[in-house]
Parts: sequence; C-alpha cells; structure tokens
Amino acid sequence: MNDTRPTADTAKGYALGIDVGGTKIAGAIVDLDTGALTSRRQVPTDYERGGAAILADTLALAHDLAKEAGRLGLDPQALGVGVAELVDPQGRVFSDHRIHWTGLDVAGALGAVLPTVISADVRAAALAEARFGAGRGLTDFYFVTIGTGVSGVLVLDGVPYAGSRGAALVIANSMERHHCPACGHVTMGMVEDAASGPGLVAAYGRGGMAEDVVAAAAAADAAALHAIDHAAAPLGRVLALLADSLDPQAIVIGGGLGSAPGPYFTALTRAIRSGLWDGVPNPLTITQAALGPNAGLIGAACATVNQPRVGKPSAS
Repeated sequence: MNDTRPTADTAKGYALGIDVGGTKIAGAIVDLDTGALTSRRQVPTDYERGGAAILADTLALAHDLAKEAGRLGLDPQALGVGVAELVDPQGRVFSDHRIHWTGLDVAGALGAVLPTVISADVRAAALAEARFGAGRGLTDFYFVTIGTGVSGVLVLDGVPYAGSRGAALVIANSMERHHCPACGHVTMGMVEDAASGPGLVAAYGRGGMAEDVVAAAAAADAAALHAIDHAAAPLGRVLALLADSLDPQAIVIGGGLGSAPGPYFTALTRAIRSGLWDGVPNPLTITQAALGPNAGLIGAACATVNQPRVGKPSAS
C-alpha cells in the first residue's frame, strides 16, 4: 500500500538515507533536524553485476540500518534512496547508465522496510547542501557533482529543479570534440568522458585512481597537471554557459573529485571564470560542497519529508 501522509517541513525525527552511486552504496540513520549521521555503512557497488544484485545489497543495507535504529531506540519514519540515474517525479528510475533498475520494482522491494522515496542522487545531494551545507542561506545556486560521472542541478529557494521528466541533471552527456593530451588526435565524446574521475585517470595514462592524479598534480607532476587541465576545460565551458544562462548566486561543486582540495578545483574554477561572458561584472561565487561523501545519503533522507512514500506505514 502507499503511505502518502504528509510530514510537516518542521517535523523533527529520523529517516534512513541510502546513496546508490557508481562506486559505492552508502547509508546511515539521518537526523532530519540537523543532518547528523548515526551508524553509517558502506559497501562497493560493483555495478557490472547488474541491477538485481545492487538492489539486493541496497535492501540488505536498509534492513541492517532499520534493525540498528531499533537497537538504538530511534524511530525512523521513512527510507530515502538516491540513485545515480534519472528518476521521474513519481520516483521511477528511467535510465540505465550504470544502475540497471528500470523494469525492477525498486520502490516495492525497499518499501517493505519502511515507506520509501526514491530520487536522483544529484538532487538528493543538492538538497542536503541547501539545508545543511554550502547552499544554506542562498536563494539559488547551481550544484554539480563530479565523481564516477558528472551531473548538475539548479536549486531554487532550497528546492532542486527536477524538470518536466526528472531529467534536469544531464549536463555532461552531449557530444563534443576532444583533443588527446598525448598525441593530439581528435575524437568525439561526452564532456563526462573527459571531466569525470575515470576520464582524468585515462588522460593521465598511468593507471591508479583519480585521487592519485590529484595528488601527483599537487606535487607538481607535469603530466598530472596537464591531465587535470584537459579534464577541467570542457566542463568549465559547460558550467560557464549555465552560469551565464541561469545567473545563479553560486556554483557549488561536490562529488568525490569535485570536493577534492587542490589542483582539480583550482583548474575547474579557472576554466569556469574564463568562459563567463565579460559584458558585465559577475560576482558569481564558486565554492566546494560542505558535506563531502555524505551529501547524497543525507539528502535522500531529507527528500522523504512531506513527499508521497511507497510501502508499508511505519509502526508509529
């Protein structure tokens, strides 16, 4: 059955929050009044296994957190899940980029634990930053997350804009020409292919993880610095165009790579500012997200407030 009882925006209490990303599935018990976490858990996504396996791990994590909440004497009223895919206003996943949940009864399965709300991970993270992080106090900002993939969303008066279909987060998937930093060969690809963590590692050409490239660049490794400039340039152009088009107070940059201190953020900031229209001064603030890797699960829990939920009503 559906539990569509509204919950007041000022209500205090707890919800479970789970963030299903391309690299990890993370969850915790979330204090909806403060954003504080209790009993955080994390497992690898291993998305190559397929959607059913990822759903099984997400369900197991939800059960584990619900049991832990009971043991601690907490009473979460809902389960919020953010997923790294497109999610429509009814909470249905309708893309299959990495988390293959289309065609699966995701809400039905998770709703057996607690009344459930499913949202896109970037909107969940943006909501958390609006309430508890770098977006607090701003009337509007553009939030972008950079990690395994790249997504963004406009936030107006604390509410992430979903668009007519729930697809207003695809900012780095249009085709663009890329110049190989090593040989100069020109190929067609997506901005995400260059600007994401995997794209950065590929441009560096020495293996490892994105954080290894950032660390090498911080140590003045010329190849790493060149790879970072190669990654930041196309995304900077996209974000500059969005800033000129939407005129937000700020751009808030999150995600594992976007939140990393040092060369990547510096290069991306430089690329954004160099692409802005110079017809009039633009006081645009460019800042990093404040909540780090927990933004998605905090926002997923917050998204359950005053939203229709699928699943069994909570015990209280």
